Amino acid sequence: MRQGDAIGGQGRVPYTRLAGPLIDQIPAAIAVFDAKLRCVMVNARWLTQFPVPAADPVGHDCNGLIPNGCTLLRGYLERALAGESFSSEAAAPETSDGSKYWFRSHVAPWRDTRGKVRGAMLVCENVTAEMEQTLRTRVLKEELSLFVDSAEGFALALLDEQGQVTIWNSGAERLTGWRETEAVGQTYGFQFNAEDQAEGLPASQIDLARRNGVFRDRCWRMRKDGTRFRAEVIITRIEGDDVLPGGFGEVVRDVTSEEFQARSLEANAVLLRSILETIPEALVVIDISGRILLFSTTAEAMFGFSASEVLGRDVSMLMPERERKAHDGYMRHYRQSGESRMMGSKRRLIGRRKDGSEFPHTLQIAEAFGGGQQMIAGFMQDLSEKEAADAELEQLQRELAHISRVHEMGTLASTIAHELNQPLMAITNIVQTAADILKNGDPASRVVLAEALAEAGREALRAGDILRRLRGFLSRGDLEKTLEDPSKLAEDAVYFEAARARYRNIGCNVDCAAGIPPILVDRVQIQQVILNLTKNAIQSVGANGKVTVAITAEADQIRCTVSDTGPGVSPDRAARLFEPFSTTKTDGMGLGLPICRSIIEAHGGRIWYEPAPGGGAAFVFTLPHFTQENDDAQ
Repeated sequence: MRQGDAIGGQGRVPYTRLAGPLIDQIPAAIAVFDAKLRCVMVNARWLTQFPVPAADPVGHDCNGLIPNGCTLLRGYLERALAGESFSSEAAAPETSDGSKYWFRSHVAPWRDTRGKVRGAMLVCENVTAEMEQTLRTRVLKEELSLFVDSAEGFALALLDEQGQVTIWNSGAERLTGWRETEAVGQTYGFQFNAEDQAEGLPASQIDLARRNGVFRDRCWRMRKDGTRFRAEVIITRIEGDDVLPGGFGEVVRDVTSEEFQARSLEANAVLLRSILETIPEALVVIDISGRILLFSTTAEAMFGFSASEVLGRDVSMLMPERERKAHDGYMRHYRQSGESRMMGSKRRLIGRRKDGSEFPHTLQIAEAFGGGQQMIAGFMQDLSEKEAADAELEQLQRELAHISRVHEMGTLASTIAHELNQPLMAITNIVQTAADILKNGDPASRVVLAEALAEAGREALRAGDILRRLRGFLSRGDLEKTLEDPSKLAEDAVYFEAARARYRNIGCNVDCAAGIPPILVDRVQIQQVILNLTKNAIQSVGANGKVTVAITAEADQIRCTVSDTGPGVSPDRAARLFEPFSTTKTDGMGLGLPICRSIIEAHGGRIWYEPAPGGGAAFVFTLPHFTQENDDAQ
């Protein structure tokens, strides 16, 4: 302890040898000042705790001993000289190295034996550890409060060791309807209905969290208005320490809509699986790299692979080796550009089964998106049986057509022979008689000869008339006319042929203008004309070709145009198209177009050929509108 020899200039004030050591043991910094606030004494703790102006501070003014930043202490000392005693709040002066410490100061006057104030005493208690702990606790509480209130999407609550609510955030207020003032102090079970409370559910959840450190579950919770909601609950055990008390932290999230959506998605997934298992087409889904993601039951039956054998593998395993290079190029182009020429269209391809055999099938693809992933769905149908049946049917049709042509030609030949037999026999007899008369050379027989030759001419005219009547019968005879819609007539005529054409990648469409008036025709014969022209057009175009049957209305007639994108007809060939027995088909007789012309002309119409705009061939025929005058005339 440092001490002066005199106090306030009033002579020496002796101290016992025991006082100094005792003051040095006090856990506080002590400084004593005289009436002029000059240092009389400081203890050892003051010297170590506060910077002093000299090795011996005795006699120095208080300003040199007061800690930096604590200028108010001089005023406190002056008030102590006036007889006041008081304590100040903790301060945080800065040291020379920039660090801070906290102390609490106590100021009191000291008096002589007669009670007169002779100076002031300053006691500074170091409370740095206490203040740091207090500040740390305050910061933690503020951060916790900020965190709890910022979690708006969750109900957050803190419970003490007994399970009573101590903190209740705004998210909990919104979710349950209980205000913070209503919830704080309540036991954990107030969020459960009476049945759950009776079964001890709240207590069991707290007990599990206490034993395991955490409790997780989805259960029913109750709102203030009595309604219930599905809640995802997490209760965490909080170990107490010097800063925070122990207890439990509870996080609650409303998952009612989420569970409903999950159940809906699950039901939809089950429904989708059921649909995929029952649709007649095989379904294969791949990602944009070509890996198989889904392989339906129908696909398993079609290719012979089980789903487990193909999932995750490249889809090219389902096609012949010769087709894989082209497929890889297509997939590469699709990944780079996002463009697909096949998207939405149906194509005929060749597939490869597990046993290595190949088969034809259709493929129609579509883009799909799910789970943030881009996918390609392919729907396929096995054409093996259908194409075999089509081939057999086509062969039967060819044989039937051949038999029909032979029969028709036989009937035609028999008819012509029968009808022409009599006039030809008559001409033969007359000519032979004329020859005999000429041999005799009798002038009188010249009259008979002239009559015979005249008769031969009449028989020849009769033969020509027979041919004309036969032609009229073939073109106009036995017509059963009905009032028909030209658009429907055309659509019905080409329906099946168009369907067959699509499997050869040939487009066949009927384009009908609006408001087409009806026509009075033999429906079967006109449909036969349209069908014949359409089949000729389909046979003339290759894969990816197009055939169009267009119906339009003109002033007093309808116009039907059958056009294609084939090679067209050469000019020299076009001049002979409607001549009998003129054909370019190896199995044709060349009677199709002549018969078509006969049918159209028998209906009062006209048929001709013209080049199609942009290339190809176009066959056009016209038929008159139906009017009462036309009906009466016919």
